[in-house]
Amino acid sequence: MKISTKGRYGIRFLIDVAEQGAGALCTLSDIAKRESISEAYLEQVAVVLKRSGYIRSVKGSSGGFILAKDPSEVRIGEVLRNLEGDLSVVEAPLPGKKESLFRQAIRVGFYNKLDNAVNESLGSFTLGSLICGEKSKTEYMYYI
Repeated sequence: MKISTKGRYGIRFLIDVAEQGAGALCTLSDIAKRESISEAYLEQVAVVLKRSGYIRSVKGSSGGFILAKDPSEVRIGEVLRNLEGDLSVVEAPLPGKKESLFRQAIRVGFYNKLDNAVNESLGSFTLGSLICGEKSKTEYMYYI
């Protein structure tokens, strides 16, 4: 699994809007400048984010984009699935296609477990945890 530019830019878009603060409207051109992303490409990403319910737009001369949900409610895994589609490491066998026992064992014993680990990890991150820099529970504190 490789996250495409669309997925990476979508996450950056949401982080940028969230960092501006609750209620702050962000124009597409401002986000594009801050993130060094093509405004035309960012517009395509914004359409998916808006359709998925992560952002909403306010029209007018002082309009822009605003988060539609609290950052703690936005799961990064869900955002990536909306932007990228399926996040599986390998594709499932086609319906009706016979799969050898060896290939089935590899898929069930390895690839499915890898998919579960990736999905579990992505599910643990929220937009809020990314912008607030929440420390991992497994991170250790060292005193000198």
